[in-house]
Amino acid sequence: MVHRTRLGINHPALETVTGDVTDEDALKRLMTDCKAIVHVAGLVRGRSEADFLPVNAEGASRVARLARTMRISPRLILMSSLAAREPGLSAYAASKRKGEEQLAAECEGSDLSWAVMRPTAIYGPGDRELLPLFSLMARGITPVFGLPDGRVSLLHVSDLAHATIALINSDARGVYELHDGRENGYSLDDIATIVESVTARGRGVRIRIPEHLLRGVASANLVASRLFGYQPMLTPGKVNELRHSDWVCDNTKLNRATGWQPMYSLNDGLQSLLNGASRKKNEVISNVI
Repeated sequence: MVHRTRLGINHPALETVTGDVTDEDALKRLMTDCKAIVHVAGLVRGRSEADFLPVNAEGASRVARLARTMRISPRLILMSSLAAREPGLSAYAASKRKGEEQLAAECEGSDLSWAVMRPTAIYGPGDRELLPLFSLMARGITPVFGLPDGRVSLLHVSDLAHATIALINSDARGVYELHDGRENGYSLDDIATIVESVTARGRGVRIRIPEHLLRGVASANLVASRLFGYQPMLTPGKVNELRHSDWVCDNTKLNRATGWQPMYSLNDGLQSLLNGASRKKNEVISNVI
């Protein structure tokens, strides 16, 4: 399903349906005769839960409800977020947790086979979120906006794609975290050091961003978004997420259920990503497999 912009992917087995998760007719066209549904749609910008819930929670519930009506009962995979593990941090995190809960409630008592994935931060070809940070690190500048002892797991998009296929082809139910296999994740300094190694440059500078400055900018952005009518990314809730100390995942449960294991270390993933960072801004590489 595509919303506003056509996919930059060409593949002989690919059909697209125009619509969104509020459009039941489009969802029915999309699901008809499908053996599996991967629900990836999500909203990441907003001021409050009221902005996030229609897509992140009610959208997941609607997809599950309509999937139950299909002639062929599909396998349903919800792509949630690791943020759902900490719903008290932000409106976004709360909406992702509610999406998981509403999907589970909708599937309760039905024959629908379902599972939830909670990936950590994803990077890879077509990345517009982490690549700017990696590129800044490659130039020798690392902004430190989290806690000094904060740790995060990472995952290459190709590993996420293969993990999704493995989960589709299994009978596993429940909630699964996944990451690139690095035990105890990375500190921001670990990530910067790997970037510096990949780009063969010396150690760059670490610039600590004070919490009060980050929260001040986030609060001002929230006020401005109300005045000018845009949906903000940096909000006080997002600062809570950025400064949370533990975004480390554990692959054990998913590995036992499917046999999946990650293939890309951060070093491997950054080798190709940073070497290709000069591609045109709008160029997207197909990850259809």
